[in-house]
Amino acid sequence: MVLSRIRQAAAALRGGPLPAALPSAPAPQAGYLRGLQGGPIMMPVPVLRDAKDDVRIAWGRAAARTIDAMHNNGWIAGVVEQMVSLMIGDGLRPNLKPDFSWAGWNAKQEGDWGRLAERRFQAWAGDKWACDAGGRYTLAQMQAASVRSWFGTGEGVAELPSIERPGIEWRTKLRLVPSHWLSQKSSPADRLDHGVYHDHHGAPAGYLFEMRGPYGERIEVRKAARDGYGRPMLLHVFDGQPGQVRGITPFAPILRVLRDYDQLSNATLSAAMIHAVFAATIESDAPSAEVLDALTPDTGPSGTPSNNATAFSTYLGEKAGWYENVDIDVGKGARLAHLFTGEHLKLHASEHPNSTYEPFANFLLREIARCAGGVFEDLTGDYRGATYSSVRMGIAKQWPLLLFRRRHVPVPVSQAALEAFLEEEVDSGALIVPGGIDAFVRHRAAICRAEWRGPAKPQADEVKAAKAHEMYRNMGVLTDEQICSDLGTDWEDVYYQRAFEQQTREELNVHGGITNGGTDIDDAEASVKQTEVE
Repeated sequence: MVLSRIRQAAAALRGGPLPAALPSAPAPQAGYLRGLQGGPIMMPVPVLRDAKDDVRIAWGRAAARTIDAMHNNGWIAGVVEQMVSLMIGDGLRPNLKPDFSWAGWNAKQEGDWGRLAERRFQAWAGDKWACDAGGRYTLAQMQAASVRSWFGTGEGVAELPSIERPGIEWRTKLRLVPSHWLSQKSSPADRLDHGVYHDHHGAPAGYLFEMRGPYGERIEVRKAARDGYGRPMLLHVFDGQPGQVRGITPFAPILRVLRDYDQLSNATLSAAMIHAVFAATIESDAPSAEVLDALTPDTGPSGTPSNNATAFSTYLGEKAGWYENVDIDVGKGARLAHLFTGEHLKLHASEHPNSTYEPFANFLLREIARCAGGVFEDLTGDYRGATYSSVRMGIAKQWPLLLFRRRHVPVPVSQAALEAFLEEEVDSGALIVPGGIDAFVRHRAAICRAEWRGPAKPQADEVKAAKAHEMYRNMGVLTDEQICSDLGTDWEDVYYQRAFEQQTREELNVHGGITNGGTDIDDAEASVKQTEVE
């Protein structure tokens, strides 16, 4: 810069033109994203806004594309059903742990009350005419439907109406509502945000639905979230970020990946189908120059064919006469005969899919499996190259995510149904609570405290898992309740069943090969060792 100013001053004294200024060096920079301001690959600049605004803008398109994929994409339909089976199995069952310390009850009284409540609730949940407002599904089926709805739209909506039916002693019912019935409207003056009415503290007070009327017209219906006693009347389940009032499908990040996979698959299939058509060419040994001259014949001044044209016509005539008496069929009959002198038949094979198709397709499927919360091998059924350790590690990594989703998607719907059922039971006198229904309303959370059990954690090797449980139990760091939880059972049910079986064996004098209510320990250990050897 100093040298540039000296040259400019010298040129000014001479009266000559000023030289062009030298380019200045870029100023030093520091901070994030310094390499993303330009260059050959321009990155779009995203907009930073609240999560609820992102959901409001993208909800309709994301839900429609995801539901379409669940209907028409085998990978997505399969992984959703896989997640439903791992999350629900044959149905989630409650393990009631009521807290009656406010009434002075001991642990035995609480346990007896909880087991009686569980039996009556299971009778209600297993009868579709008793638990479903539409009389079509059991509670387990509605739990699975709520998970499918969450995968499709990111939300689950359910009502808890009271319907009296002949032959059924319970009025409490559960009705699943399609989440796309929730309105997309917002009105700050009415504290309506994306179909959800809020109170002064931001808690949901009601919901606005856009439904079909009796004559097919579109009508708007507002429904309250709770009644005057705090009993849930409508349940809205979703998972999201702070400030978010509606959910969005967990498949939203991979909708573009699904499109890319479909495009890759369709393009490869189209190319393969085109090449699958039988292709054959006949090669001729005739000199190229003569063939080209023959294909572009000259004509004389009077328009008569030249010698080249006449020769080529003679050649074609001889060729046509040959093939009139020769049958060449490369189709279904696959008949071949001698060709004309100097010609050869060449077959063309398909080159699709090529060697890069499967690696790239598997790369896309891995991203889909990761977003869905599954394992690549479960998604594709391809266990090539997988080992016991890799499968076990994959299950261990994904299992906490599945437990989290189970806890926050189907369990809230099931827990709300359990609370409504117990409230009716206490109100009718079928279950006794000190203080009656008023005490139940005051201590609802303590009385209805429950853990929901689902299917057992998948194990790559049951024998090794059992040995690990035995080792941790002998070390004193694992309890029977935790072991039963891993196996998808309730430890109290196991204990009571074992005691009942032992009592029955003693009454019937059945003792052969039985020790402490189980199979002979020596025989069991020998069987385990033999299995390990095999």
